[in-house]
Amino acid sequence: MEQTKERHWRRWVVLALMILGFFLAYFVGGIFVPVQPYISVAPEKLVYEPLISNFLGLGPLYLTNTLTTLIVTLILIIVLAFFTNRSLKNSQRTNLVPRGVGNAMEAILEMIYNLTESSAGQKWVRAIFPWFATILLYVLFANLLRLIPGFETIGVLHHAEDYGVAGFHAEPIAGHWNWYTAEEGEWVLAGFFRGLSVDMNFTLALALISVVMTQVIGMRAQGGAYWSKFFNTRRMFKVPFFGAMDFLVGLLEIISELSKILSFTFRLFGNMFAGTVLVAIAVSLIGFITIVPSMLMLFELFVGLIQAFVFGMLTMVFMAQATQGHGEEHAEAH
Repeated sequence: MEQTKERHWRRWVVLALMILGFFLAYFVGGIFVPVQPYISVAPEKLVYEPLISNFLGLGPLYLTNTLTTLIVTLILIIVLAFFTNRSLKNSQRTNLVPRGVGNAMEAILEMIYNLTESSAGQKWVRAIFPWFATILLYVLFANLLRLIPGFETIGVLHHAEDYGVAGFHAEPIAGHWNWYTAEEGEWVLAGFFRGLSVDMNFTLALALISVVMTQVIGMRAQGGAYWSKFFNTRRMFKVPFFGAMDFLVGLLEIISELSKILSFTFRLFGNMFAGTVLVAIAVSLIGFITIVPSMLMLFELFVGLIQAFVFGMLTMVFMAQATQGHGEEHAEAH
Protein backbone atom coordinates (compact mmCIF):
# COMPACT_ATOMS: atom_id res chain seq x y z
CA MET A 1 0.00 0.00 0.00
CA GLU A 2 2.83 2.37 0.85
CA GLN A 3 4.59 1.58 -2.45
CA THR A 4 1.42 2.45 -4.38
CA LYS A 5 1.18 5.82 -2.65
CA GLU A 6 4.85 6.53 -3.34
CA ARG A 7 4.35 6.00 -7.07
CA HIS A 8 1.45 8.46 -7.39
CA TRP A 9 3.83 11.39 -7.84
CA ARG A 10 5.18 9.88 -11.07
CA ARG A 11 1.77 10.19 -12.71
CA TRP A 12 1.64 13.86 -11.82
CA VAL A 13 5.12 14.35 -13.27
CA VAL A 14 4.05 12.74 -16.56
CA LEU A 15 0.89 14.87 -16.66
CA ALA A 16 2.91 18.03 -15.95
CA LEU A 17 5.37 17.21 -18.73
CA MET A 18 2.52 16.62 -21.18
CA ILE A 19 0.94 19.97 -20.30
CA LEU A 20 4.31 21.70 -20.57
CA GLY A 21 4.93 20.12 -23.96
CA PHE A 22 1.51 21.25 -25.18
CA PHE A 23 2.18 24.78 -23.94
CA LEU A 24 5.64 25.00 -25.55
CA ALA A 25 4.51 23.54 -28.87
CA TYR A 26 1.24 25.44 -29.21
CA PHE A 27 1.80 28.83 -27.59
CA VAL A 28 5.55 29.39 -27.64
CA GLY A 29 5.83 27.70 -31.04
CA GLY A 30 3.43 30.27 -32.45
CA ILE A 31 5.77 33.08 -31.40
CA PHE A 32 9.13 31.49 -32.09
CA VAL A 33 8.53 29.47 -35.24
CA PRO A 34 11.29 26.85 -35.55
CA VAL A 35 13.04 26.03 -38.81
CA GLN A 36 11.75 22.59 -39.69
CA PRO A 37 13.95 20.01 -41.43
CA TYR A 38 12.87 19.17 -44.94
CA ILE A 39 12.44 15.63 -46.24
CA SER A 40 15.33 14.58 -48.45
CA VAL A 41 16.19 11.16 -49.86
CA ALA A 42 19.88 11.96 -50.19
CA PRO A 43 21.93 12.70 -47.04
CA GLU A 44 22.48 16.41 -46.34
CA LYS A 45 25.87 18.04 -46.68
CA LEU A 46 27.10 19.71 -43.53
CA VAL A 47 29.68 21.79 -45.42
CA TYR A 48 29.78 22.76 -49.07
CA GLU A 49 33.49 22.10 -49.59
CA PRO A 50 34.37 18.43 -50.23
CA LEU A 51 36.68 16.60 -47.85
CA ILE A 52 38.38 14.88 -50.80
CA SER A 53 38.10 16.31 -54.30
CA ASN A 54 38.36 12.92 -56.02
CA PHE A 55 37.76 9.91 -53.77
CA LEU A 56 39.01 6.69 -55.45
CA GLY A 57 38.13 8.15 -58.82
CA LEU A 58 34.42 8.28 -57.92
CA GLY A 59 34.16 12.03 -57.47
CA PRO A 60 34.23 14.38 -54.48
CA LEU A 61 33.61 13.12 -50.95
CA TYR A 62 31.53 15.48 -48.80
CA LEU A 63 30.98 15.56 -45.07
CA THR A 64 27.36 14.42 -44.84
CA ASN A 65 25.29 13.77 -41.75
CA THR A 66 25.21 10.01 -42.44
CA LEU A 67 29.02 9.98 -42.56
CA THR A 68 29.18 11.53 -39.10
CA THR A 69 26.63 8.98 -37.88
CA LEU A 70 28.75 6.19 -39.33
CA ILE A 71 31.80 7.42 -37.43
CA VAL A 72 29.88 7.78 -34.15
CA THR A 73 28.26 4.36 -34.61
CA LEU A 74 31.61 2.66 -35.14
CA ILE A 75 33.09 4.38 -32.09
CA LEU A 76 30.17 3.35 -29.88
CA ILE A 77 30.28 -0.26 -31.09
CA ILE A 78 34.03 -0.43 -30.42
CA VAL A 79 33.46 0.95 -26.91
CA LEU A 80 30.67 -1.59 -26.35
CA ALA A 81 32.93 -4.42 -27.55
CA PHE A 82 35.73 -3.24 -25.25
CA PHE A 83 33.56 -3.24 -22.12
CA THR A 84 31.98 -6.56 -23.13
CA ASN A 85 35.40 -8.14 -23.55
CA ARG A 86 36.59 -6.75 -20.20
CA SER A 87 33.48 -8.03 -18.45
CA LEU A 88 33.94 -11.52 -19.87
CA LYS A 89 37.63 -11.61 -18.93
CA ASN A 90 36.86 -10.52 -15.36
CA SER A 91 34.27 -13.27 -15.07
CA GLN A 92 36.81 -15.86 -16.27
CA ARG A 93 39.32 -14.79 -13.64
CA THR A 94 36.80 -14.97 -10.81
CA ASN A 95 34.90 -18.01 -12.18
CA LEU A 96 31.65 -16.10 -11.88
CA VAL A 97 28.80 -15.45 -14.29
CA PRO A 98 29.47 -12.23 -16.26
CA ARG A 99 27.48 -9.23 -15.14
CA GLY A 100 26.19 -6.08 -16.75
CA VAL A 101 26.96 -5.56 -20.41
CA GLY A 102 28.93 -8.81 -20.64
CA ASN A 103 25.98 -10.85 -19.45
CA ALA A 104 23.58 -9.09 -21.81
CA MET A 105 25.81 -9.49 -24.88
CA GLU A 106 26.54 -13.12 -24.05
CA ALA A 107 22.81 -13.88 -23.88
CA ILE A 108 22.12 -12.08 -27.18
CA LEU A 109 24.98 -13.74 -29.05
CA GLU A 110 24.09 -17.16 -27.65
CA MET A 111 20.53 -16.74 -28.91
CA ILE A 112 21.80 -15.73 -32.37
CA TYR A 113 24.26 -18.65 -32.42
CA ASN A 114 21.58 -21.19 -31.52
CA LEU A 115 19.29 -19.76 -34.19
CA THR A 116 22.06 -20.07 -36.78
CA GLU A 117 22.90 -23.62 -35.71
CA SER A 118 19.29 -24.74 -35.99
CA SER A 119 19.14 -23.48 -39.60
CA ALA A 120 22.65 -24.09 -40.96
CA GLY A 121 23.73 -27.09 -38.90
CA GLN A 122 26.87 -27.59 -36.82
CA LYS A 123 29.17 -27.86 -39.84
CA TRP A 124 28.65 -24.34 -41.18
CA VAL A 125 27.43 -22.45 -38.13
CA ARG A 126 30.88 -20.99 -37.43
CA ALA A 127 31.14 -19.66 -40.99
CA ILE A 128 27.67 -18.11 -41.11
CA PHE A 129 27.25 -16.90 -37.52
CA PRO A 130 29.72 -13.94 -37.71
CA TRP A 131 27.95 -12.45 -40.74
CA PHE A 132 24.48 -12.98 -39.31
CA ALA A 133 25.38 -11.54 -35.90
CA THR A 134 27.34 -8.58 -37.30
CA ILE A 135 24.65 -7.49 -39.75
CA LEU A 136 21.81 -7.95 -37.25
CA LEU A 137 23.50 -6.10 -34.39
CA TYR A 138 24.90 -3.31 -36.55
CA VAL A 139 21.60 -2.58 -38.31
CA LEU A 140 19.78 -2.78 -34.97
CA PHE A 141 22.27 -0.38 -33.38
CA ALA A 142 21.98 2.04 -36.32
CA ASN A 143 18.17 1.94 -36.23
CA LEU A 144 17.91 2.50 -32.49
CA LEU A 145 20.50 5.29 -32.46
CA ARG A 146 18.30 7.56 -34.54
CA LEU A 147 15.58 7.47 -31.86
CA ILE A 148 17.71 9.59 -29.51
CA PRO A 149 16.03 13.01 -29.04
CA GLY A 150 17.66 15.69 -31.17
CA PHE A 151 19.47 13.14 -33.33
CA GLU A 152 18.08 14.46 -36.62
CA THR A 153 16.74 17.82 -35.43
CA ILE A 154 19.90 19.59 -34.23
CA GLY A 155 22.26 20.75 -36.93
CA VAL A 156 23.41 23.57 -39.16
CA LEU A 157 21.37 26.02 -41.23
CA HIS A 158 21.81 26.51 -44.95
CA HIS A 159 20.19 29.06 -47.23
CA ALA A 160 17.46 27.30 -49.15
CA GLU A 161 18.47 28.86 -52.47
CA ASP A 162 22.06 27.67 -52.01
CA TYR A 163 20.95 24.20 -51.01
CA GLY A 164 18.88 23.66 -54.12
CA VAL A 165 15.48 23.17 -52.48
CA ALA A 166 12.22 25.08 -52.30
CA GLY A 167 11.26 27.30 -49.40
CA PHE A 168 9.06 26.30 -46.51
CA HIS A 169 6.05 28.50 -47.28
CA ALA A 170 3.22 27.16 -49.41
CA GLU A 171 -0.42 27.87 -50.00
CA PRO A 172 -3.25 26.04 -51.78
CA ILE A 173 -3.86 27.19 -55.34
CA ALA A 174 -6.81 25.63 -57.20
CA GLY A 175 -6.95 22.85 -54.64
CA HIS A 176 -3.26 21.94 -54.93
CA TRP A 177 -0.29 22.81 -52.73
CA ASN A 178 2.41 24.63 -54.70
CA TRP A 179 5.83 25.24 -53.22
CA TYR A 180 7.35 28.67 -53.80
CA THR A 181 10.89 28.91 -55.04
CA ALA A 182 13.45 29.72 -52.37
CA GLU A 183 13.81 33.36 -51.46
CA GLU A 184 16.32 35.27 -49.41
CA GLY A 185 15.95 34.61 -45.71
CA GLU A 186 14.56 31.09 -46.06
CA TRP A 187 16.55 28.36 -44.35
CA VAL A 188 17.07 24.63 -44.45
CA LEU A 189 18.09 22.62 -41.40
CA ALA A 190 20.65 19.85 -42.00
CA GLY A 191 20.99 17.73 -38.86
CA PHE A 192 24.42 16.85 -37.58
CA PHE A 193 23.37 13.21 -37.61
CA ARG A 194 20.97 11.15 -39.68
CA GLY A 195 19.93 7.51 -39.40
CA LEU A 196 22.19 5.23 -41.42
CA SER A 197 19.33 3.08 -42.68
CA VAL A 198 17.77 6.18 -44.27
CA ASP A 199 20.82 6.44 -46.55
CA MET A 200 20.59 4.16 -49.58
CA ASN A 201 24.38 3.99 -49.81
CA PHE A 202 24.43 2.17 -46.46
CA THR A 203 21.65 -0.29 -47.33
CA LEU A 204 23.18 -0.98 -50.75
CA ALA A 205 26.58 -1.68 -49.18
CA LEU A 206 24.99 -4.13 -46.72
CA ALA A 207 23.07 -5.81 -49.56
CA LEU A 208 26.25 -6.27 -51.62
CA ILE A 209 28.10 -7.71 -48.62
CA SER A 210 25.25 -10.12 -47.91
CA VAL A 211 24.87 -11.38 -51.49
CA VAL A 212 28.60 -11.58 -52.27
CA MET A 213 29.42 -13.45 -49.05
CA THR A 214 26.54 -15.85 -49.76
CA GLN A 215 28.31 -16.82 -52.99
CA VAL A 216 31.64 -17.13 -51.16
CA ILE A 217 30.18 -19.49 -48.55
CA GLY A 218 28.48 -21.48 -51.31
CA MET A 219 31.85 -21.87 -53.04
CA ARG A 220 33.50 -22.97 -49.78
CA ALA A 221 30.81 -25.59 -49.21
CA GLN A 222 30.46 -27.03 -52.73
CA GLY A 223 33.51 -25.91 -54.63
CA GLY A 224 33.12 -25.46 -58.37
CA ALA A 225 29.89 -27.48 -58.35
CA TYR A 226 28.17 -24.47 -56.77
CA TRP A 227 28.18 -22.65 -60.11
CA SER A 228 26.15 -25.43 -61.75
CA LYS A 229 23.22 -23.81 -60.00
CA PHE A 230 23.59 -20.88 -62.41
CA PHE A 231 25.12 -22.57 -65.49
CA ASN A 232 23.60 -26.03 -65.66
CA THR A 233 24.74 -27.77 -68.85
CA ARG A 234 24.95 -31.36 -67.58
CA ARG A 235 21.99 -32.55 -69.66
CA MET A 236 22.38 -30.08 -72.52
CA PHE A 237 23.59 -32.69 -75.04
CA LYS A 238 22.13 -35.85 -73.47
CA VAL A 239 18.54 -34.63 -73.30
CA PRO A 240 18.46 -31.39 -75.35
CA PHE A 241 14.97 -30.27 -74.39
CA PHE A 242 15.35 -30.75 -70.64
CA GLY A 243 18.95 -29.59 -70.83
CA ALA A 244 17.81 -26.30 -72.36
CA MET A 245 15.20 -25.96 -69.63
CA ASP A 246 17.86 -26.53 -66.96
CA PHE A 247 20.04 -23.87 -68.57
CA LEU A 248 17.18 -21.34 -68.62
CA VAL A 249 16.37 -22.10 -64.97
CA GLY A 250 20.00 -21.37 -64.15
CA LEU A 251 19.73 -17.98 -65.83
CA LEU A 252 16.64 -17.28 -63.74
CA GLU A 253 18.71 -18.14 -60.65
CA ILE A 254 21.22 -15.45 -61.68
CA ILE A 255 18.39 -12.93 -61.97
CA SER A 256 17.11 -14.08 -58.58
CA GLU A 257 20.50 -13.48 -56.94
CA LEU A 258 20.77 -10.00 -58.47
CA SER A 259 17.23 -9.16 -57.39
CA LYS A 260 18.24 -9.91 -53.79
CA ILE A 261 20.46 -6.84 -53.92
CA LEU A 262 17.53 -4.63 -54.86
CA SER A 263 15.24 -6.35 -52.37
CA PHE A 264 17.66 -5.96 -49.45
CA THR A 265 18.46 -2.36 -50.37
CA PHE A 266 14.95 -1.00 -50.81
CA ARG A 267 13.27 -3.04 -48.06
CA LEU A 268 15.41 -1.60 -45.29
CA PHE A 269 15.67 1.87 -46.81
CA GLY A 270 11.98 2.10 -47.69
CA ASN A 271 10.67 1.08 -44.28
CA MET A 272 12.99 3.35 -42.32
CA PHE A 273 12.52 6.32 -44.67
CA ALA A 274 8.74 5.92 -44.53
CA GLY A 275 8.94 6.11 -40.74
CA THR A 276 10.94 9.33 -40.98
CA VAL A 277 8.36 10.90 -43.29
CA LEU A 278 5.49 9.75 -41.07
CA VAL A 279 7.02 11.25 -37.93
CA ALA A 280 7.89 14.52 -39.72
CA ILE A 281 4.34 14.94 -41.05
CA ALA A 282 2.73 14.07 -37.72
CA VAL A 283 4.93 16.48 -35.80
CA SER A 284 4.21 19.26 -38.29
CA LEU A 285 0.44 18.75 -38.19
CA ILE A 286 -0.33 17.73 -34.62
CA GLY A 287 2.97 18.14 -32.82
CA PHE A 288 1.31 20.04 -29.98
CA ILE A 289 -0.42 16.79 -28.98
CA THR A 290 2.74 15.34 -27.51
CA ILE A 291 1.41 11.82 -27.09
CA VAL A 292 1.11 11.33 -30.88
CA PRO A 293 4.82 11.81 -31.73
CA SER A 294 5.69 9.60 -28.75
CA MET A 295 3.47 6.81 -30.04
CA LEU A 296 5.00 7.14 -33.51
CA MET A 297 8.50 6.91 -32.05
CA LEU A 298 7.48 3.70 -30.28
CA PHE A 299 6.27 2.42 -33.63
CA GLU A 300 9.65 3.41 -35.12
CA LEU A 301 11.33 1.39 -32.38
CA PHE A 302 9.28 -1.64 -33.33
CA VAL A 303 10.01 -1.20 -37.05
CA GLY A 304 13.74 -0.79 -36.38
CA LEU A 305 13.83 -4.05 -34.41
CA ILE A 306 11.86 -5.97 -37.04
CA GLN A 307 13.88 -4.67 -40.01
CA ALA A 308 17.21 -5.49 -38.37
CA PHE A 309 16.04 -9.02 -37.61
CA VAL A 310 14.59 -9.52 -41.11
CA PHE A 311 17.77 -8.33 -42.83
CA GLY A 312 20.03 -10.52 -40.70
CA MET A 313 17.68 -13.53 -40.80
CA LEU A 314 17.37 -13.48 -44.59
CA THR A 315 21.15 -13.28 -44.92
CA MET A 316 21.56 -16.29 -42.65
CA VAL A 317 18.90 -18.32 -44.48
CA PHE A 318 20.39 -17.59 -47.91
CA MET A 319 23.86 -18.55 -46.68
CA ALA A 320 22.52 -21.78 -45.18
CA GLN A 321 20.81 -22.63 -48.48
CA ALA A 322 24.05 -21.95 -50.38
CA THR A 323 25.87 -24.65 -48.40
CA GLN A 324 23.47 -27.32 -49.68
CA GLY A 325 23.96 -28.88 -53.10
CA HIS A 326 21.50 -27.75 -55.74
CA GLY A 327 20.80 -31.25 -56.96
CA GLU A 328 21.37 -33.32 -53.81
CA GLU A 329 17.72 -34.22 -53.26
CA HIS A 330 17.30 -35.06 -56.93
CA ALA A 331 20.36 -37.31 -56.92
CA GLU A 332 19.26 -39.10 -53.76
CA ALA A 333 15.81 -39.69 -55.20
CA HIS A 334 17.38 -41.60 -58.14
